[in-house]
Amino acid sequence: MLEGRLVNLRVEEKEDLPLVAEWLNNPDYFGEYNPLMQMARAEIEKRYSEMPPETKWFIIEKKDGTKIGSIGHFPAYKQFEIGYAIIPSERGKGYCTEAAKIMVDYLFLSKEIVRIQAHIDPKNKASQKVAENAGFKKEGTIRKCFFSKGEWRDMVLYSILREEWKEPKILTKTVPQR
Repeated sequence: MLEGRLVNLRVEEKEDLPLVAEWLNNPDYFGEYNPLMQMARAEIEKRYSEMPPETKWFIIEKKDGTKIGSIGHFPAYKQFEIGYAIIPSERGKGYCTEAAKIMVDYLFLSKEIVRIQAHIDPKNKASQKVAENAGFKKEGTIRKCFFSKGEWRDMVLYSILREEWKEPKILTKTVPQR
C-alpha cells in the first residue's frame, strides 16, 4: 500500500472488480470528458486477467478505508502514462491531486524512466489542475486524438520529467499488504 496524507493507494485486486464494474458502467464516474464505457463484469475480469505486468491499477482509499476512485499507470513508448478518476461526491477535495503525486513518486522511485505523461481533454479544467498541482507541465494539444460521445476530440498532453521531480513529494513509506 502506498500511503499519503489524505489517501492511500492499494493495488487493485480481483475482489475489487465488482466495484470497478459499477464505477466503469456509471457515466458520471468518468464524467463528461471521457468516452462512455459499458462493460460486463466478465469483460472486466478478462481484461484484469490479461493486463500486462507493467500496467497496474490502484484503488484510491480515504484514510477511513472508503474507496473513492482509481489511478493507474501503463507503459507508453518507454515511459509511463497515468490515468485517474474519482467518484463525483469526492471531487474537489484534493484526493485526486494527492493520488497523482503519490503515483509520480512511486513511478520515479521504482522505474527507470525519465518522464510520466497524461492525456487530458482540454475542457477538463479539474483534471488539468490535478496534473499541474502534481508537477506536470502542459506540452501541447493532440488534435482529434480520440472518439467520444459522437465526435472526435482533442487531448492536451501533460508530462513531468525526472529532473523536474527531483525527490518524493508525498510518498515517504510503503505499507506491506496484509
